[in-house]
Amino acid sequence: MVEALVATAVAVGSAGIVYVMAAARVVKQYERGVVFRLGRLRGSVRGPGFTLILPFADRLHKVNMQIVTMPVPAQDGITRDNVTVRVDAVIYFKVVDPADAVIQVEDYRFAVSQMAQTSLRSIIGKSDLDDLLSNREKLNQGLELMIDSPAMGWGVQIDRVEIKDVSLPETMKRSMARQAEADRERRARVINADAELQASKKLAEAAGVMSQQPAALQLRLLQTVVAVAAEKNSTLVLPFPVELLRFLERAAPQAAVPTTEAPAVDAPVTEASGVDVPVVDAPAVGVPVVDEPEPEAPGAQAHSELGMEPLPPEPPSIP
Repeated sequence: MVEALVATAVAVGSAGIVYVMAAARVVKQYERGVVFRLGRLRGSVRGPGFTLILPFADRLHKVNMQIVTMPVPAQDGITRDNVTVRVDAVIYFKVVDPADAVIQVEDYRFAVSQMAQTSLRSIIGKSDLDDLLSNREKLNQGLELMIDSPAMGWGVQIDRVEIKDVSLPETMKRSMARQAEADRERRARVINADAELQASKKLAEAAGVMSQQPAALQLRLLQTVVAVAAEKNSTLVLPFPVELLRFLERAAPQAAVPTTEAPAVDAPVTEASGVDVPVVDAPAVGVPVVDEPEPEAPGAQAHSELGMEPLPPEPPSIP
């Protein structure tokens, strides 16, 4: 009889140990347990630690509550200003409701990944290239709102979304480099011109002061000589004073150039067919007038050579 009782106790103890081993579950600190009894959600979510379930009737699903870092595959798109880019991002999210994460969606990780890709392509089409390159914080916030709205129904909270890299075509990179170089050159020229303007104003003020004190110009000349002599030069160049050149220019006599003007010649008045022709005064010409000798008769030259008196001129013929 005693042996039967001992055997029964051993059998019950063994069955109890097997039951405890089959029902015992351990939930880690960063996990939560969702229990389904015969396919229905059972009670509340099990917390971390040791817990028991009904063997062969309950199923325990453990849900990770840690923040998940998921890279978003690079997406090709065209920006609003018609530039082809390739953008990839990274998304940080966590489960806030383990029951909804198990019940409302089949695979919440895959769902969040697909939503992130479609939202990223939508953001690329709505943004300009300058915004993608320099105004990423605003785009990150817009992308987070677009993903977080449907994810709340899945028991998932989007913690942060970051655009990681923006790849541009090589031609666009060269164009942007030329644009940046041209802008730098423009700024350098503007700064140089401003410096020249300020220097010219200061030089004009210095010239005004030196014009009132001629000794200042001489002192400046001596300072220039000292500065040139400070170098190890074998030749010393002394500048010639400009005032001496001006003095010589004022002292040089100006030679007057005489000019001879010919008297005005009156044009004769001609009457033809009863038409009066006005008298036109010829302008004075600055050419010296030379009195030409009257031509001699041929006979007079011959008589002069023979020592004879010249013949009188022939009387004019009367028609």
